[in-house]
Amino acid sequence: MTVLILGCGYTGKRVAQRFLDRGANVIATTRDPSRLDLPGATVVPFDIAQPRVIDLPDGSLVLHSIPDHTPELLWCFTRKPARMVYLSTTGVYGAVRDVDEHTPPAPETASARARMAAEEAVRSAPWSSLVLRPAAIYGPGRGIHVSMLEGRFQLAGDGSNFVSRIHVDDLAAHAEAGLLSDLTGAYPVGDELPCTSLEIAEYCSRLLGVAMPPSVSRDTLHETRRADRRVDGRAIREWLGVRLMYPTYREGLPASL
Repeated sequence: MTVLILGCGYTGKRVAQRFLDRGANVIATTRDPSRLDLPGATVVPFDIAQPRVIDLPDGSLVLHSIPDHTPELLWCFTRKPARMVYLSTTGVYGAVRDVDEHTPPAPETASARARMAAEEAVRSAPWSSLVLRPAAIYGPGRGIHVSMLEGRFQLAGDGSNFVSRIHVDDLAAHAEAGLLSDLTGAYPVGDELPCTSLEIAEYCSRLLGVAMPPSVSRDTLHETRRADRRVDGRAIREWLGVRLMYPTYREGLPASL
């Protein structure tokens, strides 16, 4: 089994390791190979500005986790893959507050529309595909626990906006299972406990022993921080048979420190 990780970053590296542990032949692409420590994998330099041809054997599996998709990315293989999983984002749902597997996308920003176009390109390609739309990805070195420790986190207004998240290891489990399945379509991915920004900030304040963050106007924050969204990811977990290692931030954040 050959698995290509197209964009071997924060999540892709963990998916790559899961397949290496299975004994698979793993090809990992990255802009800077010197920064990717992945013993056992074939590391290939890859820049989306100038996509290079990647030699793939028949029947390969591809994890596409490059956010800045271009059409050329889907045709940079010497042979057609058997299966592709694309990591998109819940940002494609726009301003909808409650999201599940039946919620239609309604992208409102340029970046969300670009992700939607990438999804459509992947799903219309001549191979089996699955789109995963993860909520905010967190884990070691990434998430609110890091930004609060560094004094960078700011509450959107009174912090009443809902935020959903998924631990990076649980997202990697979804991606692995998705590549090994024949399920098609597009599904949101999130843990079992969406919460308000205020709730998780208060939890991190107690956990880390740091002051509560300041409140600012929602309009001053990055578009990903303005969302008010509760994601129900039960459907994809059930379809793929994934059991969360970190069902909520209460397990995931302490384990990420």
